[in-house]
Amino acid sequence: MMNFQSMKFRFIGLSIALIAASVVLRLVVALPFVQEQLRELVAAQQLSIASYIAHDIDHSIVARRELIGELAGALPPALLRQREALAAWLEERQRLNPLFNSGLMVIRPDGYGMLAGYPMAAGREKLTFFDREWFQAALTADAPVMSAPQRGRASGDPIIIMAVPVRDAGKRVVAVLVGIAALNAPGFLDRLQENRLGATGGFLLISPADKLFVGASDPSMILKSTPLPGINLLHDRAMAGYRGTGVTINARGVEELSAMASVPSTGWFVVARMPTAEAFRLIEVLRGFVLKSGVLALAGILAVLLFLLPRILRPLTDAAHAMRQMADGKLDLAPLPVRRKDEVGSLVLGFNYLVARLREKEAALKASEARMEFMAHHDSLTGLYNRTMLEDRLQQALARAERNGSRFALLFCDLDGFKPINDEYGHAIGDAVLIQVAARLSKGRRRIDTVARLGGDEFVILLTDLNNARGDAESLAQQYLKAISAPCDVDGRTFALSVSIGIALYQNASASSSQLLSQADIAMYQAKRTGRNRVCFFEEAAAGMSVAEQSSAAAST
Repeated sequence: MMNFQSMKFRFIGLSIALIAASVVLRLVVALPFVQEQLRELVAAQQLSIASYIAHDIDHSIVARRELIGELAGALPPALLRQREALAAWLEERQRLNPLFNSGLMVIRPDGYGMLAGYPMAAGREKLTFFDREWFQAALTADAPVMSAPQRGRASGDPIIIMAVPVRDAGKRVVAVLVGIAALNAPGFLDRLQENRLGATGGFLLISPADKLFVGASDPSMILKSTPLPGINLLHDRAMAGYRGTGVTINARGVEELSAMASVPSTGWFVVARMPTAEAFRLIEVLRGFVLKSGVLALAGILAVLLFLLPRILRPLTDAAHAMRQMADGKLDLAPLPVRRKDEVGSLVLGFNYLVARLREKEAALKASEARMEFMAHHDSLTGLYNRTMLEDRLQQALARAERNGSRFALLFCDLDGFKPINDEYGHAIGDAVLIQVAARLSKGRRRIDTVARLGGDEFVILLTDLNNARGDAESLAQQYLKAISAPCDVDGRTFALSVSIGIALYQNASASSSQLLSQADIAMYQAKRTGRNRVCFFEEAAAGMSVAEQSSAAAST
């Protein structure tokens, strides 16, 4: 029996699921997409065919209108009184250009009979025309007029009639020249009626004004009335003027893909139609191919998996055996060699990764200890020394001064106008400004100097081993005033700052670190009181203080 928890079964199950999902995806997603593309392609082809046929029909209609107009202009009025000569003239014109294959006639201006005709069909000479719409329209027209499609009274064939008045020198209508063209005449509508679209499709030529099928691939439909509104919705749209493509249900209940194109000179339109079952037959072929190919692919993959999986998975036991020996101490813990880039290789890589992670954690622990040691002596925001490190460095400077008489100075810096930035723009912007200030204070400092941040916007600089303590301290303080006054750019915003600096100089061995810090702080506040953005030494600050302030300052020191 197969173990349903085994990797072999899972691989086979996964393969079946993937192939089934692939087949479903192609049936549900790919095929509808292909079907839509095919619909558009077939629709575009049908519209192109319909447009070509409509253009051809339009050309035929225009050619016949132009011909009847030219004949009317060339007909000598004198021939109207010579019946045989007029008939011969018509015969010669018909032989030269037989576009009106059912004949030419010259009708009396009152519509009662004709003066001559060629060829003379049986019964045609007895016809009257005064009650025909096309005849009445021709009497007042300046250009040829065309009748509605109809059946000839003499022949019974589907025809159209074109008529144009013949005028004498005084512009008076003396006759009406008529050309009769059979709809199924060669070079006219015969190709539309004889050809089919595909195996079961065809063409229609429709006159919306007359609600008639002028031509059709099915001869039984010629000159039949079009369907009533509501039977074929796409046909209803086409009768209302829509030209393009669409899918509809015809009067026989068959779903069709139809394309409509106009015949401009007549107001007619051509319909190229094909049952969707034929137009989109390729979709069904593709659907069957997808199903068959999916079944064949499934069978082939299952055969391959059943043959190869036992051989592929066998090396896993070898790797597991080596790991157990390491766990039992029989082998040293060390990365295993990766001989193949497959599942066994992945397992070995995972074991090797575990070994590497143990080593990384050991290194990370050491790095964390170093980071904690760094944070114990540095400011977390700016990376400058903190108060603890400053006091240590200050104690060292005091010891050196007492030992060898070296001179040093302490600069207490406090930013002017920083609080409004913090209040208005938030601590994130304020912190970015402080980082820039710290960089400017640290720039160019010696290794023996100390730059520290006490907190907030307060910074202290310890300058040691100075030759001219006062002059060097003042010079550096002026540099700081200039450096801090440069605009700070943060996130597209520009901030203007200044700094007030108080300086305390080491002068006697009795001074302590806290006293020096307090003196520099007092000098800094004096710089702020006297206008900000300036430097003040402790002696100057003490000289400008009141007795009460001096007492308070002495007490604080």
